Amino acid sequence: MALRKLKIYNGPDYDDASVSLLQTAASPDTVSLSLGEVLPLLADAVASNRTWLTDFEDDSVTISADLYDVLQAYRHFRRPGA
Repeated sequence: MALRKLKIYNGPDYDDASVSLLQTAASPDTVSLSLGEVLPLLADAVASNRTWLTDFEDDSVTISADLYDVLQAYRHFRRPGA
């Protein structure tokens, strides 16, 4: 009887071009990605109502001041009756 070998999945392989660890990060668990890489994945997860999103809803996200201004304006103008 042949023995079966267990294969362990460690996640996707990242190349250095798409993911870079922050050299000055306070936490070694911090990764820097472009917004273009993150948004499609988050949008799909929200549209699919993935439960793992709740695990991260209290996490902090750092964005640029100009993106913050745009998001605040978008929030204001998308209100019903605005």
